[in-house]
Amino acid sequence: MAFTLDDKLVVAISSRALFDFEEENEVYEAGDSREYEALQRSRLHVPAKPGIAFSLIEKLLALNVDGERRVEVVILSRSDPISGLRAFSSCKEHGLVIERGVFTRGRSPFGYLEPLRASLFLSANSADVRDALAAGFPAATVVPRAPLAASRYPDEIRIAFDGDAVLFSDEAEQVFQAQGLPAFVEHEVGKKELPLMNGPLKPLLEALHKLQKLSHDTARMRIRTALVTARSAPAHERAIRTLMAWNIEIDEAMFLGGLDKGPFLGKFEPDFFFDDQISHCESARVVTATGHVPSGISNAS
Repeated sequence: MAFTLDDKLVVAISSRALFDFEEENEVYEAGDSREYEALQRSRLHVPAKPGIAFSLIEKLLALNVDGERRVEVVILSRSDPISGLRAFSSCKEHGLVIERGVFTRGRSPFGYLEPLRASLFLSANSADVRDALAAGFPAATVVPRAPLAASRYPDEIRIAFDGDAVLFSDEAEQVFQAQGLPAFVEHEVGKKELPLMNGPLKPLLEALHKLQKLSHDTARMRIRTALVTARSAPAHERAIRTLMAWNIEIDEAMFLGGLDKGPFLGKFEPDFFFDDQISHCESARVVTATGHVPSGISNAS
């Protein structure tokens, strides 16, 4: 029987989001692709160091137990195929069971998300991420960060999400930016029983929720999710009711009313945090791996 991606959480990730290829990328960005390829060839036997999303991928792959593949990770990269050898050899060196990859030698790879049925695309290339979001795929641009201490939760996959323009549509955010906070609160209270429309990462949360139920029978790794939003009471109610309408449960919800998200994320210690606003990403990246979701009115320009 042919291998199928049905009923799997498929994560497509660029080699630079998975591994620390920043030095090599500087050569690539300088415009000399041949020099970049020569540098990667010279380092084929030098394992790359873990990158921003490495911990998340490592933990997600740990959900594959007892011969059952629940998560499939695919490297989706602008690198040339020979440079891809280094990515695969680095996976082997670090014990990551990643068997599939697509390498497009300078061309945007986002078109391959459709046959991959990807539930998430993580990349360091913001243009590719925008293209993926426009095509309807959950995606985020990894935000550079300093090295972090080891997590206190080696047996939990912890993922945190912003609400508006990430899990939910940016309907309410449009009201806030156009008319201010009082109008936003009035709008949300008046529509508290009307679920918000889907945001770009809703399919990812849905896939994680399905896996979360399965992982209760898996002692090796569990999933814990959190909503971390600038909303506060009474606007919190519509967010919770929307999740209820989706039949999705989250483990923690933080309604911060405009407080800096960084310290709260520092306590939750997610393996990854997703937000649509650069200012929140800048606060978050000093405490956790962070992905910018360039969607909604805050990213219209």
